[in-house]
Amino acid sequence: MKRKETAAETIGRLMRKFGLTLAVGESCTGGLVCHKITNISGSSKYFRGGVIAYNNDIKEQVLAVSEETLKKFGAVSKETAIAMARGGKKKLGCDIGLSVTGIAGPAGGTKLKPVGTVFIAISNKKNEKSRRFLFKGKRQAIKLAASNKALMMLKEFLLKECDGKR
Repeated sequence: MKRKETAAETIGRLMRKFGLTLAVGESCTGGLVCHKITNISGSSKYFRGGVIAYNNDIKEQVLAVSEETLKKFGAVSKETAIAMARGGKKKLGCDIGLSVTGIAGPAGGTKLKPVGTVFIAISNKKNEKSRRFLFKGKRQAIKLAASNKALMMLKEFLLKECDGKR
């Protein structure tokens, strides 16, 4: 019986097949998304790099998230996630930007944005997509769930974007 391809393997296969490049901007996942991508042999063909923008200064200075966006919507928001994906894509000269920002806890949550709130965004030349999630569990579980969901979103995005190009 053939082993099922992981999300990271599918991403790698599609990125290579269509000659695409990827940049990642992470906050709450602290590099887990990049780690999972680089666990795939040959990932240097499509993965240009990632930025762990844990501090808002880095989100602004490196990923080009505006101070206004951070003040108006917060670091954990759809708007910031999209700006991180867009900024990473531009800064690293890639076709696709993927970002994750959220509250892994146990502190930092609010009534409107409780611990486990995560926004994941994807940006390419034609489309931008962002989704909000609420993951349950302790810090490590939230980070793991967010990184897995980011890869699943990217996989689905690539399958949809590349479907007509097969």
